[in-house]
Amino acid sequence: MSVKEELPSNHFTETDLREEWARFLKDLQAKDIIVYNAISSFQLVKKDENIVEIIYPSDSAKSEFEKIRADFFNHFMRKVNHFNIELQYRNDVSLKKEIITKRKIFDKFAAINPILREMDEIFKFDLS
Repeated sequence: MSVKEELPSNHFTETDLREEWARFLKDLQAKDIIVYNAISSFQLVKKDENIVEIIYPSDSAKSEFEKIRADFFNHFMRKVNHFNIELQYRNDVSLKKEIITKRKIFDKFAAINPILREMDEIFKFDLS
């Protein structure tokens, strides 16, 4: 039978969590822009003294987060001296970022003004 070591569980605030997450994202943006783009819309919320909820937009983004989860939380737990944090995940598709292309913008305006479609057929606009 092993005795579980009591690790410190100092108080930390929602602000501590958000500031460290913002700092981590800023560093990640310089190191790995692909992972940064995948996880930059994540929200970390302190639900309880020992629980952090991670709100993510998609399962693929969550899998990118898993690559850096330990880096962030190991650093965060040492910084706030709280080693009993549990993570809870919640999917929220409203966080998903839509990439707006010139074609999507054109289609939106063409829906409002159908003459734009006719002009596109005549002039063959380059919307790439």
